[in-house]
Amino acid sequence: MARYLSIHPDDPQPRLVAQAAEAVRSGGVVALPTDSCYALGCRLGEKEAVERIRHIRGLDDRHHLTLMCRDLSEIAQFARVDNAQYRLLKAATPGSYVFILEGTRELPRRVLHPRRKTIGLRVPDHAAALALLAELGEPLLTSTLLLPGDEAPLTEAWEIQDRLDDRVELIVDGGYCGTTPTTVIDLTGATPTLVRAGRGPLASFGLE
Repeated sequence: MARYLSIHPDDPQPRLVAQAAEAVRSGGVVALPTDSCYALGCRLGEKEAVERIRHIRGLDDRHHLTLMCRDLSEIAQFARVDNAQYRLLKAATPGSYVFILEGTRELPRRVLHPRRKTIGLRVPDHAAALALLAELGEPLLTSTLLLPGDEAPLTEAWEIQDRLDDRVELIVDGGYCGTTPTTVIDLTGATPTLVRAGRGPLASFGLE
């Protein structure tokens, strides 16, 4: 049975954030609010938890998971970022974007795309998610909480509890997050390429 924490989306309570971080450090899978949808997350090094997220989502190893970071310095630790890419990232973070970038050797091979060696990275614009990342002191490996057969992500914590109570260790209720996912942009080529249009606007990337 999953633990359930109600954390204020704009002014997260430090005591509850610390409890959520401890559940993650213990190897758990967490359902957490973000600025675009609820997501499933776990520590980067927890192989079993990563596989459980893939199983819950019905994903194979060719589907990019997303490393959710608290700031740009963490992104630069886990992805190869040149000056032009950095300027784009700085202008668009925090925000509802996932950027596909080439991973560094800091990342386990199992979380990279098997052929391209890439990963999705993002910095969310959500106080509760950022508080959890700050408390952890490390990124979370995440995936949108869209279950197999569903047309839209789960967006109410009570519904997540209904559907996943025995499959995750923690549910963080941060209120309604909407059903529009992140905008996904591939930055590995000469120019940005739109992979998925979502909540993040496209004007600053010349993609509209």
